[in-house]
Amino acid sequence: MTKNPFARAVPAALLGAALSVSTFAPPALADIKDYRFELLQQEAKVGEAVIAVRLVDQRNGKPVTDAVVFAKRLDMAPDAMEEMATKVEQVPSTEPGVYRFKAKLSMQGRWRLSLAAKIQGETGTVEDRLVLQAAR
Repeated sequence: MTKNPFARAVPAALLGAALSVSTFAPPALADIKDYRFELLQQEAKVGEAVIAVRLVDQRNGKPVTDAVVFAKRLDMAPDAMEEMATKVEQVPSTEPGVYRFKAKLSMQGRWRLSLAAKIQGETGTVEDRLVLQAAR
């Protein structure tokens, strides 16, 4: 009686494939701490100002597009005047990963921009606080 030479090879190959699939780990997702906002300019003029920030994936340095920025606050907390706050309005941007905000900086000093964003495909919220200088 002759046995088929593939009779042992096929089950062994299937077992090997099953083991390699079961030990395969999907690529690790980013941690929300892998993202940060960066000011494009450290200084703005007193009065009506447009503040531009870039949201960056720190793992590869690339800008993050299509994030939803939902928490925005601008105050003078760095100069011990947290109650001195102003409205922040998001305005359109033409650069990928750059988010622009219009605000009225009423006086010279350091202003803290607090931001929060959701990134598509990630769980959690990116939160950051950036300090810029308002000058005449």
